[in-house]
Amino acid sequence: MAELDQQFIEYVVKNLVDHPDDVKLERSIDDRGVLLELTVNEEDMGRIIGKAGSTAKAIRTLLRVVGAKTDERLNLKIVDVGGDGEGGDVVEDAAATEQERVADAQTVDPPAQEASLDEFGATEEDLAPSEANDDTPAPKAKSSEDAEVSDADL
Repeated sequence: MAELDQQFIEYVVKNLVDHPDDVKLERSIDDRGVLLELTVNEEDMGRIIGKAGSTAKAIRTLLRVVGAKTDERLNLKIVDVGGDGEGGDVVEDAAATEQERVADAQTVDPPAQEASLDEFGATEEDLAPSEANDDTPAPKAKSSEDAEVSDADL
């Protein structure tokens, strides 16, 4: 079951690239969790990274889902083989991984962030654009004296 993540990413990547036989994925375990190093044909690097890294980000998101299912922290490193075919440079460096870690730590459940109009005492009419003329005076704000009088009246 431990290699489920590796099989899944290989399946996804091989279906994205033009040279599926050149896809190599090495799996190692370190203090940060499981590290998957992806190497693809030089011609397929653009397809794997995507515009502004969108494809790579989507693959990492899928990898997080698999990691949640297996209760593991999974990291993906995309390696650029270059023209010589030996070793390579890491295309997406540790800064991207660090940014993802910070984003994970700052993630808040969306329902906790949402607020309804009722919580603020607002209605749909309050959100609609005003059709008031420039001649219409703006509502007067209460002065501190008015506020004290109204508090005393309660």
